[in-house]
Amino acid sequence: MTYENDAGLLAPGRAGSPVEAATGDKAFLQAMLDAEAALTRAQAACGLAPVAAGRAVSAAADASRFDVRGLALRARAAGNPVVPLIADLVAAVEPEARPYVHRGAGSQDILDTAAMLVAARALAELLDDLARAADSVARLAVAHRNTPMAGRTLTQHAAPITFGLKAAGWRALILDARDRLSAVRQSLPVQLGGAAGTLAAFDALAPRTDGDEAALGGQGRGMPLLQAFANELGLAEPLLPWHSLRTPVADLAGALAFTAGALGKPAADVLILSRTEIGEVSEGHGGGSPAMPHEANPVRATLIAAAARRAPGLAATLYGSLAAGDERPAGAWHAEWEPLRELLRLVGGAARGAAELAEGLRVVPYAMRENLQLTDGLIVSERLAAVFAGRIGRERAREVLINAAARARAEATDLADVLTDVLDEEPELAGLDLAELTEPARYTGCAGPLTDRALDRG
Repeated sequence: MTYENDAGLLAPGRAGSPVEAATGDKAFLQAMLDAEAALTRAQAACGLAPVAAGRAVSAAADASRFDVRGLALRARAAGNPVVPLIADLVAAVEPEARPYVHRGAGSQDILDTAAMLVAARALAELLDDLARAADSVARLAVAHRNTPMAGRTLTQHAAPITFGLKAAGWRALILDARDRLSAVRQSLPVQLGGAAGTLAAFDALAPRTDGDEAALGGQGRGMPLLQAFANELGLAEPLLPWHSLRTPVADLAGALAFTAGALGKPAADVLILSRTEIGEVSEGHGGGSPAMPHEANPVRATLIAAAARRAPGLAATLYGSLAAGDERPAGAWHAEWEPLRELLRLVGGAARGAAELAEGLRVVPYAMRENLQLTDGLIVSERLAAVFAGRIGRERAREVLINAAARARAEATDLADVLTDVLDEEPELAGLDLAELTEPARYTGCAGPLTDRALDRG
């Protein structure tokens, strides 16, 4: 029986997302071929290979011409897929170009460079989805700048806030993620070091003369080749070959894990606020239940929350590979491949989900208003405490409010009604406007200006 390889059946969060396509087996294969072709072209630019060889390898570097599954099975013998790929690429070009395929490079040079190419391409898609999410959340923040709702701390009503401020906070996290991923994407480097990170093989490709030595400025042929290789691929030129200096992968892992967590915050809020008994928001296209037709499940928020829980573990594996021995590690490098791809896919799917969630989110102001009244005015107790303390002292104010709250609960009445009697018993509190003091919408502090300031960030 034959099964399709990794169709995403158990990964609805990333299934069909742009990043899934950008990180598939064919995408990785194409990136490896792109690296091989770029290396030959770079050598041609540096006088180490004929220009025709660069053209020939580039023409043959088409992933559709290669058997991905066959390469995967043959990779077991060498421990990585580059070795069988080289054999197939050599066979795919005309005889005169074959000596210039993979000339002087190591397998890790190609696979690491391919991983950076895949990451750069995937991040372009991911950043587009983050931009969509940020724009949609900004519109929510503007529309609900002054929409009051209960602020919750440790699961309990605390003090009134506005939904606009909450949405502005979501946007701030999304933009933080965007900035981190953008910086990482710009720094993604090629890998080129040869057998042990010295670029020595490229000096051996052509005999040197005294004139060559002067022209190269004592740098050898590898240094200009490294720059040319980076230019061919649009990636950064590394300061050093990084076969066992895994900063690029660790930086990428950190930015992706941060992004997953940043998107997990609005997802967590939506999961809470969309509960039946709260009902302050709902997903525009909630998922149904075959057994319970009334349900409109917050599916997108659920899948984003799942990604946020998985991402730190994947990032931890990539951080663990920083402890890489020698000039090329056994196992540490190999341990990165699958977690890196899965992390890109998870976060890419979460970014798509966040964009769709924000674009379709329904806000229910009347439910927010009703929920503000659940504590019969106690949600503004902080304000009352401050005002009362200014007249009767902090301790007496606390005592008055505790007694009034207890009475309000016992009599199932509004706190303002109880306080009307209290004010009659406390001359110093005479003249206070209880309707004003107990109105939640009048106690949102700087929520509006804070929202405006957050939205000024580009």
